Amino acid sequence: MTETSSQKNAVANTGSLTSLWDRPGYLVRRLHQIHVAMFLEECAEFGITPVQYAVMTALLNRPDADQVTIARDAGIDRTNVADVLARLDQRGLVARKTSRQDRRQRIARLTGEGTRIAREMEHASLAAQAKFMEPLSADKRETLMSLMTELVEANNEFSRAPARGRGNPT
Repeated sequence: MTETSSQKNAVANTGSLTSLWDRPGYLVRRLHQIHVAMFLEECAEFGITPVQYAVMTALLNRPDADQVTIARDAGIDRTNVADVLARLDQRGLVARKTSRQDRRQRIARLTGEGTRIAREMEHASLAAQAKFMEPLSADKRETLMSLMTELVEANNEFSRAPARGRGNPT
């Protein structure tokens, strides 16, 4: 990626690189770290990671999904989905079987216990989100969500694991 002339001038004028706090990628990463910490605190009793919860939520919304579908729905790499499903299967939260339509595919479904935990976790997950957004006014929350959605939708294809957007359910 090439530097813009303003970036080159900033380095030349200050003799140092731009502050990390002026970089959106740094702030996004910090926000992610903070949100994960809040999620883990609120959801500690379940012993489920944010990625595992994303997979469980995808399965709650689309039972009997194959690994590729789950990966697209949750915005997670296919290989990582396989690992997450294996861990959830070991805990008895997910059941997997070979697809009748395509013997090469394995489909997954939440077990009764997996469904119960996913539904119970929703309250804790929403509490973590509320805590995370609490410093912002209602208008700023709406603006932030709108801007983040716009950035994700505009740049989704650059991800190693593009997610399905709200307007693209298939």
